[in-house]
Formats: sequence, structure tokens, C-alpha cells
Amino acid sequence: MLTRIEGGRIIDPANGRDEIGDIWMRDGRIVDAPPGASADATYDATGKIVMAGAIDIHSHIAGWNVNTARLLLPEFRLGSPARPGAKPLSSAGWPAFEIGCLYAAMGFTTVVEPAVSPHYALHAHLELADIPIIDKATLAVLGNDDFLLGLIHRKEDRAAVQDYVAWTLGATRSLGVKVINPGGAAAFKENVRTFSFDDVVPSCGVSSREIVKTLQHAVNALGVPHPLHVHCNNLGIAGSADTALTTIAAAEGLPLHLAHLQFYGYGKEGGRGFSSEAARLAEAVNAAKSVTIDVGQVMFGQTVTVSLDVLRQFNARNQARPRKWAILDGDGNGAGIVPYNYRSADFYNAVQWAVGMELFLLIDDPWRVFFTTDHPNGAPFTAYPEILALLMSRDLRAQWMAGLPAEAVAVTTLPSISREYTFTEIATMTRAAPARLLGLRDRGHLGAGAIADVAVYEDERDRARMFRAAALVFRRGELVVRDGKPTKQVFGCALAVEPERDRAIDRRLKAYYEERYGISDDIIKVPDHAIGRPAPFELISCAH
Repeated sequence: MLTRIEGGRIIDPANGRDEIGDIWMRDGRIVDAPPGASADATYDATGKIVMAGAIDIHSHIAGWNVNTARLLLPEFRLGSPARPGAKPLSSAGWPAFEIGCLYAAMGFTTVVEPAVSPHYALHAHLELADIPIIDKATLAVLGNDDFLLGLIHRKEDRAAVQDYVAWTLGATRSLGVKVINPGGAAAFKENVRTFSFDDVVPSCGVSSREIVKTLQHAVNALGVPHPLHVHCNNLGIAGSADTALTTIAAAEGLPLHLAHLQFYGYGKEGGRGFSSEAARLAEAVNAAKSVTIDVGQVMFGQTVTVSLDVLRQFNARNQARPRKWAILDGDGNGAGIVPYNYRSADFYNAVQWAVGMELFLLIDDPWRVFFTTDHPNGAPFTAYPEILALLMSRDLRAQWMAGLPAEAVAVTTLPSISREYTFTEIATMTRAAPARLLGLRDRGHLGAGAIADVAVYEDERDRARMFRAAALVFRRGELVVRDGKPTKQVFGCALAVEPERDRAIDRRLKAYYEERYGISDDIIKVPDHAIGRPAPFELISCAH
């Protein structure tokens, strides 16, 4: 079937396009305009904005910590209708099934769940398979697991670490590797309550820096497109900017991605000992060309923080709003669930909101700063349209600042920033750059050969309204959303890498699992047949 999107303003930074034109699609791919051909279906996009489908690189949408949050906070879903018998259990309330619909309504077609413990990978993939419309991916969490710490402690060569990382990625069907408070969870098990970049895990004498550098080199050597995804130490505390700056310096010219940098944007200045250090962080990111970051923007309202950073969540449990929380131990990282209500009248929350805005606006290159709220930690992903509107209008930001505590605004640089994002910068940050970062060469752009994931928006003055409900969304050439409402129920796949490895690591890990746990290493593996959908995985090429 040949489909034409006609007369829209095409915003395609990967191909240098900002022009009125047509998009042609056939067999799920974008094609060049066929000479003399007439379309089987034509959609009028006159006066509308046409972009590739958006990509979210960091959103917690599946896994044991997400489900624990749902169990802990059933009152947040009291208005949800009863689950129809034909729907999977994971669609109880609005979570798994509705996640795909809500993302697609905003024009998103690919989302990455960035924190899956390898031992829970099968559960995460089963849940992701129930999320319709969008394609998904996971990042496997390493850095607090005994096997890796043992390799580093024994000073085994880099090849052994690379083989272990490659085995984990292949077994768990992941797209990349994430490290969360490297060494912090292992130290927490030994009653450590603070852990910084050069601190050492007591039982094995390995520092956080060693863990990050070891994994960074392994991911790079394996040719995994997405750099090591780092959740730094000391999240959320005054002075955390120093930790982030130290971690940025440790990149040493190799690719490194820092997650939700907003939560490390805090200094100790001012009467309350809490201030913005976003300007210093942005300066460091601008200078470190091998470093990318996502923001983790805070927005005001009720949410819940979910994290495998069990040390941080344990320390934050007394700040829970409402007053209940769950801390879970486990092999490797463990997890913590702490509900939280960000309030605009709260000094600290207002500074957090401003820090995220500053990072977005002070980091020069939209190819290296990524659009996230660390869903649901900073805010639900449904807040994205409001954030886009704020980035595109300094007047709107001024209105918001007028409602915040003056002393909070005073410890930030936000009032002095006049920058307004353009459509090209928005499309870069939410489409072209994420595709490049993840190694998805056929996504994030509208050139011939790309997957026909396309979002069409009304060009409205109210940018939040514009981005909340796309006029049209196509997934692989099929119309799946019209006027913000899903029109077709289709299911995507999970994207994964499978780097080459020395198969000797398979025998070694088989013996490890039998000796340590008394079970087969098959417990960690995610086979195609378990998912219950045709072609559940799509393999993404590594660089070598």
C-alpha cells in the first residue's frame, strides 16, 4: 500500500529538512516520491508539523520495581475501570496497556525501560509485550552484582569483563547496560549509608570509579551503540553536583551517558544550603563532547519515585508523601519505592524544577541533551507536553516562576535565560538524537528507508495542547492515532543487541549459577517463545 502525507511542514534535522513537502510510505518504510504514482491513501497535513515518531530513552514502564509501586499505591488507580476479561492482567488500572496508548497519543513510537535487573528480565519483557503500539527496549543493570565485582577484584583482564557483559546483554535481550550508584547497593548490604565515586565496597576493595571505568570500556569495546548509562552516586542531595562533575571528568574522551542529571544539579549556597549548580554542570557537559545526558525534569504534582538505587531510596524513605514506602533487597541492586508530591510552594521542589529547565536551556547541543522526566521519578511522562511548551516559551517560564518562592528562584540562573527551543531543536532532542544514541539507524528521521514511524501535529499556539494529542500517528506506515485517540491496536517488538563473545564465558557462568544458586543459568535467559508474540525481538547491530 502506498500512502502519502501531503503538504505538511517537515521537521527532519537528521536530513537537514525544515520545509513544506510530502512524506511517502510503502510496506512500513518511508520511500522517495514515486514518479507519476498515485497514492492508495492520502492524508492532508496542510498547516501541520510533521516529525518522525518520538523516542524516549529513559522511562520506567515495566519491571518489578514499577509493579511494586502499583501494589503500594492502589489508591492512585481507584478511578480505573475494571479489567475486561480479554485484556492481560498487566492492564489492570491504566499501567501497561494504557502506557502504549498514552505514549502514542503524544507521537512517541519507541520507549526504553532503563533499569532491568538481569534476574528479572523475563518478567520485564513479558510486561513490555503487553504494551501496545510502541516498540520497546531494556537496559540491563550491572555494577553491584557479585560476579562483576569479583572479576574486578581479582583483576581479571578486560576480555573476561567484556565476555560477561556480552553474555548478559544476549541472555536478557537488552539494548544496553546501565550502572546504578555503582558499588552503592553492594556497600549498602554491609551497612554503608553514604557512597561516593572513589569510595570502596568493603568486602571486595573495588571503588565506584573502577566499576564505571570497567563497564565503560567493556561497552565501548563490544561496539554496543548506546554508551554506558550511568546513574551516579549521591543522587538528590545538596552538593551532588560535585559527584556529577567528577563523573563527567572520568569519561576521559570515551562515550558516557549520565542519567537524569537534574537530580545532581544541586549546590550548597544560600540561606538553606541548597542551590542550583546547573550552570556549572552545563558548562562541563558543553566541554565534554563524549558525554551525553538526559535531564529528568521535575514537574509539580503527585508521583512516586522508583529506583534500583536502594541506598538512596532507603535514605529518602522519611520524605515519603504519602507516608509509606517499600525497600526491597535482592541480588545485585535491590530497589526502593518512595511516593512523593512535588509542590510549587516548596523551596526545594521549586529549585529542582528550575535546575531541570536550566540544564535544557544551557546545554548548547540538542544532540547531547535528552528529553526525560525519569518517569515517574521527576513526573509522569504525561507531563511531557507541558515541558515542551516551557522550553519553547520564555514568557510561559516567567509565568511559572512568578508562582514560585522568590528565594528559590534567586538561587538559580533561570530568570536570566531567554533561549526558546525551535521545532528543529525539539525534533533533534526527541527524535534524531535518541535514534543516533541508541544505534537505531532507521528511526528518528524521515529519509527514504527509515521505518515509517511518523507523527503529525496541529501547529497551535498552545504548544502543550499541540504535543498532547497528535493529529495523526503512523507506526510502520499504519495509522494508529487520529486526533490523540488510538485507532488501531498493534503490538511492537523489543530492540536488543547481541555482541560477540568467547563462548568459554557460557561454561563459566553455568558453573557459577549451579554452585552459587543451585539452579541453571537458563533462569536469566529470555527465549523468543516465552513472549507469545510473533517476532518479539529486533536485533540492532553493534559497531563491530
